[in-house]
Amino acid sequence: MNRKKGHQRTKHLRQRTQDKRGGNPATDLPTGAPGTLAHHAPQYLQNLAIRNYTPDTIEGRKDSLKVFLQWTNDRELLQPYEITKPILESYQRHLWQWKKSNGKPLGISTQRGRLITLKDFFAYLVKSNHLPANPASELEMPRSEKRLPQEPLAHQQIQTILNIPDITDPLGIRDRAMLELFYSAGIRRSELAKLRMEDLNRDRQTLQIRQGKHHKDRVVPVGNRALHWIEKYLEETRPKLLLDIAEKALFLTSYGEAFNPDVLSRMVTKYIKQAEIERSGSCHLLRHSCATHMLEGGADIRFIQQLLGHEKLETTAIYTQVSIEQLKAVHAQTHPAEQRQKA
Repeated sequence: MNRKKGHQRTKHLRQRTQDKRGGNPATDLPTGAPGTLAHHAPQYLQNLAIRNYTPDTIEGRKDSLKVFLQWTNDRELLQPYEITKPILESYQRHLWQWKKSNGKPLGISTQRGRLITLKDFFAYLVKSNHLPANPASELEMPRSEKRLPQEPLAHQQIQTILNIPDITDPLGIRDRAMLELFYSAGIRRSELAKLRMEDLNRDRQTLQIRQGKHHKDRVVPVGNRALHWIEKYLEETRPKLLLDIAEKALFLTSYGEAFNPDVLSRMVTKYIKQAEIERSGSCHLLRHSCATHMLEGGADIRFIQQLLGHEKLETTAIYTQVSIEQLKAVHAQTHPAEQRQKA
Protein backbone atom coordinates (compact mmCIF):
# COMPACT_ATOMS: atom_id res chain seq x y z
CA MET A 1 0.00 0.00 0.00
CA ASN A 2 1.50 3.34 -1.01
CA ARG A 3 1.47 6.48 1.14
CA LYS A 4 -1.46 8.05 -0.73
CA LYS A 5 -3.63 5.00 -0.14
CA GLY A 6 -2.47 4.89 3.48
CA HIS A 7 -3.55 8.50 3.95
CA GLN A 8 -6.92 7.75 2.34
CA ARG A 9 -7.38 4.83 4.71
CA THR A 10 -6.59 7.07 7.68
CA LYS A 11 -9.11 9.66 6.45
CA HIS A 12 -11.76 6.96 6.01
CA LEU A 13 -11.23 5.61 9.52
CA ARG A 14 -11.64 9.07 11.00
CA GLN A 15 -15.10 9.34 9.43
CA ARG A 16 -16.47 6.54 11.61
CA THR A 17 -18.75 7.54 14.44
CA GLN A 18 -17.56 7.61 18.04
CA ASP A 19 -19.47 4.45 19.01
CA LYS A 20 -17.45 2.44 16.46
CA ARG A 21 -14.03 3.51 17.67
CA GLY A 22 -13.57 0.60 20.02
CA GLY A 23 -13.46 0.08 23.76
CA ASN A 24 -16.04 -1.36 26.10
CA PRO A 25 -19.26 0.48 26.90
CA ALA A 26 -19.59 1.69 30.48
CA THR A 27 -21.61 -0.55 32.77
CA ASP A 28 -24.29 1.13 34.88
CA LEU A 29 -25.28 0.00 38.36
CA PRO A 30 -28.95 -0.65 39.15
CA THR A 31 -30.60 2.29 40.87
CA GLY A 32 -32.39 2.05 44.21
CA ALA A 33 -34.30 4.02 46.80
CA PRO A 34 -32.38 5.69 49.65
CA GLY A 35 -31.01 3.17 52.11
CA THR A 36 -30.99 0.23 49.68
CA LEU A 37 -27.94 -1.72 48.56
CA ALA A 38 -28.14 -0.09 45.13
CA HIS A 39 -28.25 3.35 46.74
CA HIS A 40 -25.08 2.70 48.75
CA ALA A 41 -23.08 1.17 45.86
CA PRO A 42 -22.13 4.47 44.11
CA GLN A 43 -21.18 5.95 47.48
CA TYR A 44 -18.88 2.99 48.09
CA LEU A 45 -17.21 3.47 44.69
CA GLN A 46 -16.77 7.17 45.41
CA ASN A 47 -15.13 6.23 48.71
CA LEU A 48 -12.65 4.07 46.79
CA ALA A 49 -11.80 7.04 44.57
CA ILE A 50 -11.25 9.23 47.64
CA ARG A 51 -8.91 6.55 49.00
CA ASN A 52 -6.91 6.81 45.75
CA TYR A 53 -7.80 3.42 44.29
CA THR A 54 -6.95 3.16 40.59
CA PRO A 55 -9.70 3.66 37.98
CA ASP A 56 -9.21 0.06 36.80
CA THR A 57 -9.75 -1.27 40.34
CA ILE A 58 -12.85 0.87 40.80
CA GLU A 59 -14.26 -0.28 37.46
CA GLY A 60 -13.64 -3.90 38.44
CA ARG A 61 -15.42 -3.39 41.77
CA LYS A 62 -18.27 -1.71 39.91
CA ASP A 63 -18.67 -4.71 37.60
CA SER A 64 -18.68 -7.09 40.58
CA LEU A 65 -21.30 -5.02 42.40
CA LYS A 66 -23.48 -4.89 39.30
CA VAL A 67 -23.59 -8.70 39.13
CA PHE A 68 -24.36 -8.97 42.84
CA LEU A 69 -27.08 -6.31 42.80
CA GLN A 70 -28.79 -7.97 39.85
CA TRP A 71 -28.76 -11.24 41.80
CA THR A 72 -30.22 -9.63 44.94
CA ASN A 73 -32.83 -7.67 42.96
CA ASP A 74 -34.05 -10.91 41.35
CA ARG A 75 -34.64 -12.24 44.88
CA GLU A 76 -36.10 -8.97 46.21
CA LEU A 77 -33.24 -8.58 48.69
CA LEU A 78 -32.90 -4.83 48.57
CA GLN A 79 -31.90 -3.71 52.07
CA PRO A 80 -28.41 -4.19 53.59
CA TYR A 81 -29.86 -5.75 56.76
CA GLU A 82 -31.52 -8.47 54.64
CA ILE A 83 -28.14 -9.84 53.55
CA THR A 84 -26.88 -12.58 55.86
CA LYS A 85 -23.95 -14.95 55.72
CA PRO A 86 -26.13 -17.86 54.44
CA ILE A 87 -27.44 -15.61 51.65
CA LEU A 88 -23.89 -14.67 50.66
CA GLU A 89 -22.90 -18.34 50.72
CA SER A 90 -25.83 -18.99 48.36
CA TYR A 91 -24.47 -16.25 46.08
CA GLN A 92 -21.04 -17.88 46.26
CA ARG A 93 -22.55 -21.19 45.10
CA HIS A 94 -24.28 -19.25 42.32
CA LEU A 95 -20.89 -17.94 41.13
CA TRP A 96 -19.41 -21.44 41.26
CA GLN A 97 -22.28 -22.89 39.20
CA TRP A 98 -22.46 -20.01 36.72
CA LYS A 99 -21.65 -20.79 33.09
CA LYS A 100 -20.45 -18.18 30.65
CA SER A 101 -21.82 -17.86 27.11
CA ASN A 102 -19.17 -20.32 25.90
CA GLY A 103 -20.30 -22.91 28.46
CA LYS A 104 -17.22 -22.54 30.65
CA PRO A 105 -17.43 -21.73 34.38
CA LEU A 106 -16.17 -18.50 35.90
CA GLY A 107 -12.48 -18.58 36.62
CA ILE A 108 -11.44 -18.95 40.25
CA SER A 109 -9.75 -15.55 40.15
CA THR A 110 -13.00 -13.97 38.91
CA GLN A 111 -14.98 -15.65 41.68
CA ARG A 112 -12.46 -14.48 44.26
CA GLY A 113 -12.54 -10.94 42.88
CA ARG A 114 -16.33 -10.75 43.15
CA LEU A 115 -16.31 -12.04 46.72
CA ILE A 116 -13.48 -9.70 47.75
CA THR A 117 -15.62 -6.82 46.49
CA LEU A 118 -18.49 -7.94 48.73
CA LYS A 119 -16.22 -8.21 51.76
CA ASP A 120 -15.04 -4.66 51.20
CA PHE A 121 -18.48 -3.29 50.29
CA PHE A 122 -20.10 -4.61 53.47
CA ALA A 123 -17.11 -3.48 55.53
CA TYR A 124 -17.76 0.00 54.14
CA LEU A 125 -21.43 -0.23 55.14
CA VAL A 126 -20.36 -1.13 58.69
CA LYS A 127 -17.84 1.71 58.89
CA SER A 128 -20.41 4.18 57.59
CA ASN A 129 -22.95 2.98 60.22
CA HIS A 130 -25.40 1.45 57.76
CA LEU A 131 -24.91 -2.05 59.23
CA PRO A 132 -23.99 -3.27 62.74
CA ALA A 133 -21.83 -6.16 61.46
CA ASN A 134 -20.26 -7.40 58.23
CA PRO A 135 -22.10 -10.52 56.97
CA ALA A 136 -19.29 -11.18 54.46
CA SER A 137 -16.42 -11.12 56.95
CA GLU A 138 -16.50 -14.89 57.56
CA LEU A 139 -16.95 -15.99 53.96
CA GLU A 140 -14.45 -18.70 53.07
CA MET A 141 -12.76 -17.76 49.83
CA PRO A 142 -12.12 -20.36 47.11
CA ARG A 143 -8.49 -21.42 47.10
CA SER A 144 -6.49 -19.57 44.50
CA GLU A 145 -4.98 -21.55 41.66
CA LYS A 146 -1.26 -21.56 41.09
CA ARG A 147 -1.03 -21.77 37.33
CA LEU A 148 1.94 -21.11 35.15
CA PRO A 149 1.63 -18.26 32.67
CA GLN A 150 1.57 -18.95 28.96
CA GLU A 151 4.64 -20.33 27.30
CA PRO A 152 6.63 -17.40 25.90
CA LEU A 153 6.88 -16.90 22.19
CA ALA A 154 10.02 -18.14 20.49
CA HIS A 155 12.39 -15.50 19.11
CA GLN A 156 11.43 -16.36 15.53
CA GLN A 157 7.72 -16.15 16.39
CA ILE A 158 8.29 -12.67 17.82
CA GLN A 159 10.04 -11.59 14.63
CA THR A 160 7.23 -13.00 12.50
CA ILE A 161 4.66 -10.94 14.45
CA LEU A 162 6.76 -7.79 14.24
CA ASN A 163 6.98 -8.15 10.47
CA ILE A 164 3.20 -8.35 9.96
CA PRO A 165 2.30 -4.60 9.91
CA ASP A 166 2.48 -3.04 6.45
CA ILE A 167 5.24 -0.46 6.89
CA THR A 168 4.37 1.20 3.57
CA ASP A 169 1.21 2.39 5.36
CA PRO A 170 1.59 5.16 7.99
CA LEU A 171 -0.63 3.16 10.34
CA GLY A 172 1.56 0.12 9.78
CA ILE A 173 4.61 2.11 10.92
CA ARG A 174 2.72 3.14 14.05
CA ASP A 175 1.65 -0.43 14.77
CA ARG A 176 5.17 -1.76 14.23
CA ALA A 177 6.50 0.83 16.69
CA MET A 178 3.95 -0.21 19.32
CA LEU A 179 4.66 -3.92 18.88
CA GLU A 180 8.38 -3.27 19.17
CA LEU A 181 7.83 -1.25 22.35
CA PHE A 182 5.67 -3.93 23.96
CA TYR A 183 8.41 -6.50 23.41
CA SER A 184 11.36 -4.22 24.19
CA ALA A 185 10.13 -2.58 27.40
CA GLY A 186 7.62 -5.15 28.66
CA ILE A 187 5.06 -2.46 29.50
CA ARG A 188 1.37 -3.04 30.07
CA ARG A 189 -1.24 -2.07 27.49
CA SER A 190 -2.69 0.58 29.85
CA GLU A 191 0.79 2.04 30.30
CA LEU A 192 1.39 2.29 26.56
CA ALA A 193 -2.02 3.92 26.08
CA LYS A 194 -1.15 6.62 28.65
CA LEU A 195 2.30 7.47 27.26
CA ARG A 196 2.81 11.15 26.48
CA MET A 197 5.35 12.79 24.22
CA GLU A 198 7.44 14.03 27.14
CA ASP A 199 7.68 10.51 28.58
CA LEU A 200 10.11 9.44 25.85
CA ASN A 201 13.73 10.47 26.34
CA ARG A 202 15.46 9.70 23.05
CA ASP A 203 18.93 10.68 24.26
CA ARG A 204 18.81 8.40 27.29
CA GLN A 205 16.69 5.76 25.48
CA THR A 206 14.21 5.59 28.34
CA LEU A 207 10.47 5.82 28.97
CA GLN A 208 8.85 7.40 32.00
CA ILE A 209 5.90 5.24 33.04
CA ARG A 210 3.59 7.50 35.00
CA GLN A 211 1.06 6.13 37.46
CA GLY A 212 1.36 2.51 36.43
CA LYS A 213 -0.25 -0.25 38.45
CA HIS A 214 -0.71 0.68 42.12
CA HIS A 215 -0.14 4.35 41.15
CA LYS A 216 3.62 3.80 40.84
CA ASP A 217 5.97 5.66 38.50
CA ARG A 218 9.03 3.99 37.03
CA VAL A 219 11.60 4.45 34.27
CA VAL A 220 12.26 1.66 31.75
CA PRO A 221 14.84 1.31 28.98
CA VAL A 222 13.93 1.28 25.29
CA GLY A 223 16.06 -0.87 23.00
CA ASN A 224 17.74 0.47 19.86
CA ARG A 225 15.41 -1.33 17.46
CA ALA A 226 12.26 -0.19 19.25
CA LEU A 227 13.59 3.36 19.42
CA HIS A 228 14.28 3.30 15.67
CA TRP A 229 10.65 2.46 14.90
CA ILE A 230 9.30 4.97 17.41
CA GLU A 231 11.37 7.72 15.81
CA LYS A 232 10.18 6.66 12.35
CA TYR A 233 6.60 6.83 13.60
CA LEU A 234 7.17 10.28 15.13
CA GLU A 235 8.69 11.61 11.93
CA GLU A 236 6.42 10.02 9.31
CA THR A 237 3.12 9.05 10.90
CA ARG A 238 2.22 11.04 14.00
CA PRO A 239 2.13 14.40 12.15
CA LYS A 240 -0.49 12.93 9.77
CA LEU A 241 -2.64 11.68 12.65
CA LEU A 242 -2.40 14.82 14.78
CA LEU A 243 -5.64 16.82 14.65
CA ASP A 244 -5.16 18.95 17.77
CA ILE A 245 -1.72 20.39 18.50
CA ALA A 246 -2.61 20.26 22.20
CA GLU A 247 -2.80 16.45 22.06
CA LYS A 248 0.23 15.06 23.92
CA ALA A 249 -0.41 11.31 23.65
CA LEU A 250 2.63 9.56 22.18
CA PHE A 251 0.65 7.06 20.11
CA LEU A 252 -2.42 8.33 18.28
CA THR A 253 -5.39 6.54 16.77
CA SER A 254 -6.76 7.37 13.35
CA TYR A 255 -8.83 10.05 15.07
CA GLY A 256 -5.86 11.82 16.58
CA GLU A 257 -6.66 10.56 20.08
CA ALA A 258 -4.94 8.42 22.70
CA PHE A 259 -5.63 4.69 22.46
CA ASN A 260 -8.17 2.78 24.49
CA PRO A 261 -6.36 -0.26 26.01
CA ASP A 262 -9.06 -2.58 24.63
CA VAL A 263 -8.31 -1.37 21.11
CA LEU A 264 -4.63 -2.14 21.66
CA SER A 265 -5.56 -5.66 22.73
CA ARG A 266 -7.60 -6.27 19.61
CA MET A 267 -4.82 -4.88 17.43
CA VAL A 268 -2.13 -7.15 18.90
CA THR A 269 -4.46 -10.17 18.86
CA LYS A 270 -5.09 -9.53 15.16
CA TYR A 271 -1.39 -9.42 14.34
CA ILE A 272 -0.64 -12.59 16.30
CA LYS A 273 -3.42 -14.36 14.43
CA GLN A 274 -2.16 -13.08 11.06
CA ALA A 275 1.33 -14.34 11.90
CA GLU A 276 -0.03 -17.92 11.73
CA ILE A 277 2.27 -19.15 14.47
CA GLU A 278 -0.40 -21.42 16.00
CA ARG A 279 -0.51 -19.29 19.14
CA SER A 280 -3.11 -16.95 20.52
CA GLY A 281 -2.56 -14.01 22.80
CA SER A 282 -2.41 -10.26 23.07
CA CYS A 283 -0.31 -7.47 24.59
CA HIS A 284 0.53 -9.44 27.73
CA LEU A 285 2.07 -12.24 25.68
CA LEU A 286 4.69 -9.82 24.33
CA ARG A 287 5.33 -8.49 27.86
CA HIS A 288 5.63 -12.05 29.16
CA SER A 289 7.99 -13.04 26.35
CA CYS A 290 10.18 -9.98 27.02
CA ALA A 291 10.62 -10.96 30.68
CA THR A 292 11.25 -14.64 29.97
CA HIS A 293 13.76 -14.00 27.20
CA MET A 294 15.67 -11.56 29.43
CA LEU A 295 15.75 -14.10 32.24
CA GLU A 296 17.04 -16.77 29.86
CA GLY A 297 19.65 -14.27 28.69
CA GLY A 298 21.03 -13.97 32.20
CA ALA A 299 19.19 -10.94 33.63
CA ASP A 300 18.85 -10.81 37.40
CA ILE A 301 15.25 -11.33 38.47
CA ARG A 302 15.30 -8.10 40.51
CA PHE A 303 16.04 -6.10 37.37
CA ILE A 304 13.13 -7.83 35.63
CA GLN A 305 10.93 -6.93 38.61
CA GLN A 306 11.93 -3.29 38.17
CA LEU A 307 11.29 -3.43 34.42
CA LEU A 308 7.83 -4.95 34.77
CA GLY A 309 6.81 -2.75 37.69
CA HIS A 310 5.90 -5.65 39.97
CA GLU A 311 5.24 -4.67 43.57
CA LYS A 312 6.36 -8.06 44.93
CA LEU A 313 9.31 -10.17 43.86
CA GLU A 314 7.09 -13.26 44.21
CA THR A 315 5.06 -12.02 41.22
CA THR A 316 8.18 -11.85 39.07
CA ALA A 317 9.51 -15.17 40.38
CA ILE A 318 6.86 -17.06 38.43
CA TYR A 319 8.90 -16.38 35.30
CA THR A 320 11.65 -18.59 36.70
CA GLN A 321 9.18 -21.48 36.45
CA VAL A 322 8.45 -20.74 32.80
CA SER A 323 12.07 -20.23 31.75
CA ILE A 324 13.05 -23.81 30.97
CA GLU A 325 16.36 -23.16 29.21
CA GLN A 326 18.49 -22.86 32.35
CA LEU A 327 16.87 -25.95 33.86
CA LYS A 328 17.53 -27.87 30.64
CA ALA A 329 21.19 -26.86 30.75
CA VAL A 330 21.56 -27.98 34.37
CA HIS A 331 19.70 -31.20 33.57
CA ALA A 332 22.06 -31.96 30.67
CA GLN A 333 25.12 -31.28 32.84
CA THR A 334 24.07 -33.23 35.93
CA HIS A 335 21.58 -35.99 35.12
CA PRO A 336 23.27 -39.45 35.19
CA ALA A 337 21.56 -40.64 32.00
CA GLU A 338 22.87 -37.59 30.13
CA GLN A 339 26.38 -38.19 31.44
CA ARG A 340 26.37 -41.84 30.28
CA GLN A 341 25.39 -40.72 26.78
CA LYS A 342 28.41 -38.41 26.65
CA ALA A 343 30.80 -41.13 27.83
